[in-house]
Amino acid sequence: MRTRENPMPHDAVVIGGSYAGLSAALQLVRARRRVLVIDDGRPRNRFAARAHGVLSNDGRPGSEIAAAARAQIAAYPTAAFRMAEAVDATRIDGGFSVAFADGSRTMGRRLILAHGVEDVLPDLPGVKERWGRTALHCPWCHGYEVGGGPIGVLGRGDHAVQYASVVAEWGQVVLFIDPARLSEDDARVLARRGVTIEPTPVERLEGEAPTLTGARLTDGRFIPLKAVFVGAHVRQSGGFAESLGCEMTDTPMGRIVKVDAQQQTSQPGVFAAGDLARPAGNITLATTDGMTAAHAAFRSLIEEETA
Repeated sequence: MRTRENPMPHDAVVIGGSYAGLSAALQLVRARRRVLVIDDGRPRNRFAARAHGVLSNDGRPGSEIAAAARAQIAAYPTAAFRMAEAVDATRIDGGFSVAFADGSRTMGRRLILAHGVEDVLPDLPGVKERWGRTALHCPWCHGYEVGGGPIGVLGRGDHAVQYASVVAEWGQVVLFIDPARLSEDDARVLARRGVTIEPTPVERLEGEAPTLTGARLTDGRFIPLKAVFVGAHVRQSGGFAESLGCEMTDTPMGRIVKVDAQQQTSQPGVFAAGDLARPAGNITLATTDGMTAAHAAFRSLIEEETA
């Protein structure tokens, strides 16, 4: 138990009310710490009908998983939620101040960033209206449900070969990419995985959205497809980490917050969990990150209180 109180209204403020943020909050309220979870209601996976590969929740809508978690956390007396958009976070004496879009502010001794990322989709007609249904990102999350058959992969960045090789486990893959970008080793790997290389660019996706019948190429040809996997780049959904001076790191998927094994950023008292702090993620990894960040934040509070 704590041996002294603190005038701050919250021991920790969690920006982001999805899986990483909720996981962090659960750990801290179980330690009887005062936690505020700020949620803008826009989780990254809101475009997908169901979440897959989540132990004991396989095939359950992601919104239901999150709602159940919120209800369980709300039963703890030190938990608080605010459905709002956080727009700024600054360091103040003894902790952090977080500003909301309506001009109000709140304060906390520790800050856990769990607001996630936004997928930056290619400027290709037909992708946006199919995103999360037949235009997909994670084969582990959705590959099984495609059910085999012809699958397209849009090559983006240096990870295209590895991405197509993984997706090939779930169907007959056509990789749309300029062959000049492929080394001899790349071509050999793709051939061994049964991946067909299509050099002609895709002009648009076709079919009655969100279903997909195939891809129309710039030369007029039509390639039948059941789904297309897009290696979307990501961007931080909020600029909190950079404005606080947290060190960032570049990945093939985009910039993420640099953290150590305890989800501690380069700034004392600031922790980051979930997709904004890892190059690729899912619900299970996000909840693990959130738990790790909460435990580290808790230890830092103990150290401060016993100093």
